[in-house]
This record gives sequence, C-alpha cells and structure tokens, in this order.
Amino acid sequence: MSKRPTGREAAASSRSTAGVTRRRLLAGGAVAAVAGLSGCLGGRDGPVPKPEVTSDRIDDWRQIDESESTVFERSYGPITVRARESTRIYEYVDVAEALAETVDASGSPVVFFATRIDLRPAVDQLPAGVGRDRLMTEVEAAATDAFRAQLRNSGIENVEVVDEGITTVRSGHTATAWKLTGEYAVDGSVPLPDGSTTAVSETVGIESRLGVWHDGTDVIVAGGAYPTEPLIEVVDDALPDPIDAETSVTELGDAESADALATDPAAFDEDVSQLLISVT
Repeated sequence: MSKRPTGREAAASSRSTAGVTRRRLLAGGAVAAVAGLSGCLGGRDGPVPKPEVTSDRIDDWRQIDESESTVFERSYGPITVRARESTRIYEYVDVAEALAETVDASGSPVVFFATRIDLRPAVDQLPAGVGRDRLMTEVEAAATDAFRAQLRNSGIENVEVVDEGITTVRSGHTATAWKLTGEYAVDGSVPLPDGSTTAVSETVGIESRLGVWHDGTDVIVAGGAYPTEPLIEVVDDALPDPIDAETSVTELGDAESADALATDPAAFDEDVSQLLISVT
C-alpha cells in the first residue's frame, strides 16, 4: 500500500447552495426512519450537538457543508415527533484540488460525512409499540437507502450494497456496517503540449463504507466513498500516446497533485474506515 498523501493546510469552505443541497445525506422521506431511533434516553433542549470526527486523519480533509435543521415531523397517536439533525460533510483536500488543477473538474469521488440525529420527544415518551427494536430495524434500512441517494447526488451511480456486518466504534458502541459499490464519472479536459486539449470522460469504480449506531442518546450515521483504482490511471487512459499522465499532471499542478491522484485505494479505505469509527 502506498503512503497516504500528506494533506495541505485547508480551511473549511462552503459550496454554492445548489452544491450543498446535492451533497446532503438526509434528503426526502428516507430521513424519517433514520430519525426514529434517536433520543432514547430523554429529551434535549436547544440545538443538536454537532457530530465530531475525533481521528486526526480528518486533518487531510476539509469540511464543505454543515447543516442544522428540522428534518422530520410525524404523529404517533397524540404525540407529534420532530427530528433535528446536525450534519458535516468533508472532501479529501489533495484529490479535490488535484482534479481541479489538472482536468478542470469540480467535486471529488473521495468524500466523508458525519450526522447526528436527535428525536424530540424521546423514544421513552412514545406510545406503546413504538420501541427501540422496531425503530432500529427501520433506521438501518433507511440509512442504506439514504446513503445510496447521497452517493447518487454526489455523482456516484449504480450503487449496490455488497456486504453487511457489524463493527465496534471507538466509543464502544456496536454499529451495523455496510459496504457498497458504484461508479463515478470523471469529466473534464487536459491541456496538451501542442496547445490543444483532450477531453477526459472516464468512469472509475467506487467503494463506499457506511455505519449506523445508537450512542445512548442519538443516532450516528457516518460513511465515505473513494475510488477503487488510482485516479491518475483514469487521466492516463484519456491522454493520447505517448503522453505520460504523471508528467502531465505534475506540469499542470505539481508533484503533490500527481501523488494525490496516484494514491493507492487501500489508503483511502483505511482513512474512511478510521474516520467512520471515530465519529461521536
């Protein structure tokens, strides 16, 4: 496995309103069941605490979105339940910047998100029959559907669940974990030595990891996606012979850009896996 590239210092930045909307995990009706499991130890006043990514690996990523909103409202008998969320979404700095510098592409297939969902009133105040076990089944099904939608909104298509299991997160709680696959289209153009440009329109395979668990108070949903082959190979496939992708990328950007796009997918897998289990 190649060495994981060192991230540049990067301040958290925001995209346009449209970009923010596209990148949110919690969209539409899929939120309902995800929200249902939260707050089983009692209610909370005030804003929902932001999810925290405690792994220092997050230093190589930058936050590109943050939201706090009421995402769900439903009546259970005489009780109206409202769910509130706090979400943070990140992209891997070096890859996003390298793609922008070399192929003039926006966005990145290397993304990570963390969400905390709070239910008000708490589960112990709901009518009989609306219990934790029932809601856990619903939240897990909805979480996979919502994550698939998030990946599609981020440009990742043909998403399929290929594995399901459990893992222990750093807080000691047990999470249900899924592995998903998909495809991401890299579209842009690369300048050539003769002054012309060549189009980059290639598809790269994507692998994703998702985890959902209850932390004793709220539901935590965390996951990320990354390519299954070095992105520099995608650029190389688009370039005419005998132009070398590494040389071209280095000239358009710098050596760090070439290193970022040449990252072994196993390094991204390790990053996403460690970030996922570190969310609190």
